[in-house]
Amino acid sequence: MAPADLIVIAAYFALTLGLGLWLSRGQRSSTDYFLGARDLPAWSVMLSIVATETSAVTVISTPGIGARGDLTFLQLPIGYLIGRLAVAAWLLPGYFRGDQQTAYARLEERFGTPTRRALSMIFLVTRFLGDGVRIFAGAIPLALLTGWDVSAAIIAMGAITLVYTYIGGLKAVIWADVIQLCIYVAGGVVGLYLAWQMAGGLDAAAVAGKLRIFDFTPSLTIPYTFLGGIIGGAMLSAASHGTDHLIVQRLLATRSLRDARRALIGSGVLVILQFALFLLVGTAIWAAGHAPDSMPGDQVFSRFVIDYFPVGLSGLVIAGILAAAMSTLSSSINALASSFTNDLYASWTGVTDQARLLRVGRIVSLVWGVALVGGALGFQALAAGSDTPVVVLALSIASVTYGALLGAYLLAGSRPGRIIGRDVIRAAVVTLAVMLVTIFARRLAPALPVLEPLGALAWPWYVPMGTSITLVTAWLSSRLRPRETSRG
Repeated sequence: MAPADLIVIAAYFALTLGLGLWLSRGQRSSTDYFLGARDLPAWSVMLSIVATETSAVTVISTPGIGARGDLTFLQLPIGYLIGRLAVAAWLLPGYFRGDQQTAYARLEERFGTPTRRALSMIFLVTRFLGDGVRIFAGAIPLALLTGWDVSAAIIAMGAITLVYTYIGGLKAVIWADVIQLCIYVAGGVVGLYLAWQMAGGLDAAAVAGKLRIFDFTPSLTIPYTFLGGIIGGAMLSAASHGTDHLIVQRLLATRSLRDARRALIGSGVLVILQFALFLLVGTAIWAAGHAPDSMPGDQVFSRFVIDYFPVGLSGLVIAGILAAAMSTLSSSINALASSFTNDLYASWTGVTDQARLLRVGRIVSLVWGVALVGGALGFQALAAGSDTPVVVLALSIASVTYGALLGAYLLAGSRPGRIIGRDVIRAAVVTLAVMLVTIFARRLAPALPVLEPLGALAWPWYVPMGTSITLVTAWLSSRLRPRETSRG
């Protein structure tokens, strides 16, 4: 890496920290800190959603999927758009009634405070595990660039991110998202152009069958099929964008329900285009002969940027990739702190003073920041020697708990009946237990052969499975106890 690239990267980090300091002006309440005073334009929230849900995982791992396979992964983001349309129609209106601070305040209206707390804690676990993987992914290019090991890269990114997130709150997070999204998408466009020119087009990829998008095979074990993408992708997106506070927090920060809908649906279209871009980048790099089988898939694009991008531009793209990872970390810190402060701390203590909640929120932000860095270090050790794409690992982990969350929201939106809060909590606990067994079933199958079919289940079906378990278990729980009138 040339000195000019290192200067570009250092300047980018300085800009990010300066942005956090500038946007921290005038913060007087937890609403200012966690929701950007509910005054963010729809287009910035739309770009922030795209940057947050994909971030460094898309830039680093998706080209590896394209290089090692084909374009059938695109069936999932098509399903994502369908899921967003459903959220915009049925879930979003409920978030804009009253003065909700988090996604889980809505559950309290139907099922009571204990259910809100329980589902908030499920979110905390989901976000902690899933984003630990994403932060680990973002450290890979920094390690390649500096010669550090991945652990040192994770710690360095975590330290810088903690500073601007602690100071600037959600506004700093969203505007940093907008900048980094523009940079890494531009890097993807340049990467596709350079690799395309080196390969002389994608004729070789077409002959090898690497440009296939749709797979209509009726299978529950193949990861990327049309049915799995449409159903699994739609339900995964409905859960992540309708029940996960990381995204809902951004939608609540817009000026109106109309703006929130525009941001959400627009992000679905952009995500399809973004995944297509980075899959084609990997395909073109393969066609150019720069994705040898000996190279881990998650290093295909990072190594191509370092080796073949022009001086200065490579530094800017690497900075964008690092900023994408930092955006994931900062977004998680802010969303985790928001949920913990409002759903748990304020609920348990009865504190309503906004200035005090702001102070507590900042302290909790520091704690979660350190915890996420520790989680990323744990996944770095877990992933050693594995070539499983980190995007698949991250989505698989998120899918374990998203079924319980989506099931709870479907129950909350149904007509009142026998199902009460404790039924929902029981169903969520049962679902988590079953899904944890599912994700480890392949490793457990040699000792317990009965788990072999479960271990073969493709991960896009995890959310449909988890949602079904939640709905059925809550219904059974309501039928196996005397009728009660209490919500809890």
